[in-house]
Amino acid sequence: MNVSILVVEDDSSIQELIVEFLSSEGYSVDYANDGLEGIQKFKQGNYDLVILDVMMPNLDGYSVCKMIRKSSNVPIIFLTALNDETNQVKGFELECDDYITKPFSFNLLIKRVEAILRRSSKPVNDNFIVFEDLKLDLNTYSANIDGESIELTLKEFNILKTLIEKYPQVITRENLLDSIWGYDYYGDTRIVDAHIKNIRKKISLPYIKTVKGIGYTLEKDI
Repeated sequence: MNVSILVVEDDSSIQELIVEFLSSEGYSVDYANDGLEGIQKFKQGNYDLVILDVMMPNLDGYSVCKMIRKSSNVPIIFLTALNDETNQVKGFELECDDYITKPFSFNLLIKRVEAILRRSSKPVNDNFIVFEDLKLDLNTYSANIDGESIELTLKEFNILKTLIEKYPQVITRENLLDSIWGYDYYGDTRIVDAHIKNIRKKISLPYIKTVKGIGYTLEKDI
């Protein structure tokens, strides 16, 4: 399977290295020099993953991410020099799938890319899991409530999947970080809270219960 990746990065030296490194791993790589060109190329192409800088001329990475999310759940990795917690939380609130800070290891970047593409690939067999009125399709990674489709990012989908599969257990934030992100993430657990907030907004049902100081569980609507 030919995997197509779009790299949006205004620093030409970093851009060239990323494109060269990903290409050497067998990926089909396209690139853009700023946010405006990035969104134009995204609309014209069919990409399996987007790697996105934040600080760029014409249109910053956060704006590009927001525009992409209006029409697509394609996996997005922020790759940026903005390494403070506030910017990382903002990135996840905009529904990115990963946030890597510069300077970074190219080997680590490849592993993150592989992990995200693995989680975004579809399983072979049809499979559904259900909690009350909420139904998750594990084949298409889609969700619906009473037949109405709910748009979720891959991470939001996997958080719900984990909570349903583990019901009625309480799942800690640390456990969600480890199981959903698939590696030891050294950011603040508020990243999980940001995703939960987005899920609650989208499903508009009181199923997700916060267990203070621990994490989350599901609660039936009695």
